[in-house]
Amino acid sequence: MKHLNWIIFILLVLTISTNNWAQTLKNIRVKTKYGKLYGELITCKNKKNAPIVIIIPESGPTDRNGNSALSQTNNYKMLSEGLANEGISSLRYDKLLVGESKGRISEADLRFDHNIEFVSAWLDYLNSRGFNNIVIVGHGEGSLIGMLAAQSNTVSKYISLGGIGRTIDAVLTEQLSEKPPKVQSELERLFKHLRNGDRVENISPELAGMFRTRVQPYLISWIKYNPVEEISNLEIPVLIIHGSNDIQVSTMDARMQKGGNSRAQLIIIDGMNHILKPSSHNEEENTKTYFKPNLPLHPELIPAIVGFVK
Repeated sequence: MKHLNWIIFILLVLTISTNNWAQTLKNIRVKTKYGKLYGELITCKNKKNAPIVIIIPESGPTDRNGNSALSQTNNYKMLSEGLANEGISSLRYDKLLVGESKGRISEADLRFDHNIEFVSAWLDYLNSRGFNNIVIVGHGEGSLIGMLAAQSNTVSKYISLGGIGRTIDAVLTEQLSEKPPKVQSELERLFKHLRNGDRVENISPELAGMFRTRVQPYLISWIKYNPVEEISNLEIPVLIIHGSNDIQVSTMDARMQKGGNSRAQLIIIDGMNHILKPSSHNEEENTKTYFKPNLPLHPELIPAIVGFVK
């Protein structure tokens, strides 16, 4: 992918010290033709040799901390801080049109491929600051975005967290499988049009929120990517992490990703859900964790990432 020309702005906020690792925390931003993206960079000493991870967020209006109007998890903030305690730097960011990241683009004009360009912008920033051991960590939708960004940029390693192994239409069809037969039929018709690149104007109230006409171009641009095919193109070390109690994306998807890249490592963390927290598989109890921002990450997650990164 041809990179855009990026203008980089840096603002130093404060310096902190945690355990034995000297850390610097900065609010950062990159300017693109679509608007400014804002994020937070935590660097540990010896940055040119030490690894740094860039955390690519989940789908929806997700900010740098892993929060949105739909959930309050603080999972990316906890992940960054946990990695910093192990001497691993990190960059996380607000998606365009979310948090501080103001855009000059409407929801109707946003495409899946824009996300790849935004990750490339952050990678350009890290390269310009002397980081040469970059690890991509993609969560949920960010898993596929990370795969694609890793193909067109120089990165050391790639990690998928709770990523899908199928095209997005197959995943959404499964997630909506409990809808009435009439809605299922409409969904099948809808995806047939989207796969052909056509929008659908008349949507039933049951599906109008998720498939409103102004987001259909985004879905059209997303549906063409198959994660199994994309992960097979990666020649760098790959780690796939999934929670056994993920009620959004099944462990089957993780195994499908593994099937696409036989060299990849696969770790299924027992008792971890989609937001990387400990939870039962009971849907009601699992969902409650999405609104407990102080609930810690699953204790096996940070060690699994650190072992692979280092």
